[in-house]
Amino acid sequence: MEYGFTTAAYVVASVLFILSLGGLSGQESAKRAIWYGIVGMALAVAATLFGPGAGNWFLSLVMIAIGGTGGWLVAKRVQMTEMPQLVAAMHSLVGLAAVFVGFNAQIELGRVTRLIAEGVPVAFTGFAALLAGKTGPEIAMLNIEVFLGIFIGAVTFTGSVVAFGKLSGRVDGKPKKLPGGHMLNAGALALSILFGILYFTGVGPAVFWLILVTLLAFFIGYHLIMGIGGADMPVVVSMLNSYSGWAAAAIGFTLGNDLLIVTGALVGSSGAILSYIMCKAMNRNFVSVILGGFGGETGPAAAIEGEQIAIDADGVASALNEADSVVIVPGYGMAVAQAQGAVSELTRKLRAAGKTVRFAIHPVAGRLPGHMNVLLAEAKVPYDIVLEMDEINEDFPSTDVVIIIGSNDIVNPAAQDDPNSPIAGMPVLEVWRAKQVFVSKRGQGTGYSGIENPLFFKENTRMFYGDAKDSINKLLPMID
Repeated sequence: MEYGFTTAAYVVASVLFILSLGGLSGQESAKRAIWYGIVGMALAVAATLFGPGAGNWFLSLVMIAIGGTGGWLVAKRVQMTEMPQLVAAMHSLVGLAAVFVGFNAQIELGRVTRLIAEGVPVAFTGFAALLAGKTGPEIAMLNIEVFLGIFIGAVTFTGSVVAFGKLSGRVDGKPKKLPGGHMLNAGALALSILFGILYFTGVGPAVFWLILVTLLAFFIGYHLIMGIGGADMPVVVSMLNSYSGWAAAAIGFTLGNDLLIVTGALVGSSGAILSYIMCKAMNRNFVSVILGGFGGETGPAAAIEGEQIAIDADGVASALNEADSVVIVPGYGMAVAQAQGAVSELTRKLRAAGKTVRFAIHPVAGRLPGHMNVLLAEAKVPYDIVLEMDEINEDFPSTDVVIIIGSNDIVNPAAQDDPNSPIAGMPVLEVWRAKQVFVSKRGQGTGYSGIENPLFFKENTRMFYGDAKDSINKLLPMID
């Protein structure tokens, strides 16, 4: 296949990826956007496999078969509730791939340089041919690309593995740091830069310095994410998404693959923008998230007065039957209980009874940006009644009933009332301003970030204890 055809295929694939990212911004266009991405990736793989310099057909086909089968099995088995940890796991693979490509590039560079110096007549193909044609300044630039690809990839790998553990409950969601805290990260970064300089200047074996840089980057990724609390995990996921994109772009420069550069830049920039949006929604700045997540040490929290008062299904159903306007606030508890189907049916029955029903979505609800929107779309909840926080916050005083399903931090009034709270200043859904608030919750424990919620003790709040799916299903026969 000629270079011109490969380049054209890469351009088309790049356009499809851009259309895919743009379409994912809306629920109605998301399905079409996914198909853009699928077609673009298929075109990119085909153009790479059959393009100039390609080889090892049997091995390539075997790897595609293994990867495709693995992806299909994972997609079939993973529930929508497990999507955040799946995304984190995918990021780790991108980071690890960047590390492997970087080491392969360095080993190939050393081999090609040695053969050329020895005057050995070798017919270079593929990546070796790319290396053989580079000048001195280009080799120096390649070294920078290899260093950045390995460093960013290693940080992404261990950081994503820790994020996967926290999201899946295998690792404690509270922030934990080793003695020395951020000084350890700073020291590891300084050593990485030092070893990078030694690598660039050719002092000693190049691979040795890269191994040390990799180990230090592995530590930075692990310690960095371990020190971030549970409530910041949506930002962490989007941040790691950005890291994986920049790692992929570095791979693209190393391999001389324009499409990989463009794709990596798209993912890296979109992840960075999403991280900014998430931080803005939480009234946090990116540096503060990295330097310590919610749930860390703060001043003494304000004392909470009152008690949590429970209510049964009959009481909640009676309030819903008497209400004219209802707002439902979904959270990760709805995802865990897989209650979106029951919530959708409750919505249908309430609307059929002539009541106004809307959903209030906080930008960081769940453990992945857009997590709740995806679940509600899966359950066939109409798009037009799913509103963002800024669109619905002013309507709570005129709302008769608010039902909170598995949310904690995003409806916590301490964000506004307690300056010593770890979430002080974070914009939240002001549900306590409604006439009645019902909280569907398994028990009296705190949320994922470990922060107590004064909302549960307010006079107009009642606790509807139990599994969210079972609790909602109990309400369905009682709705007139």
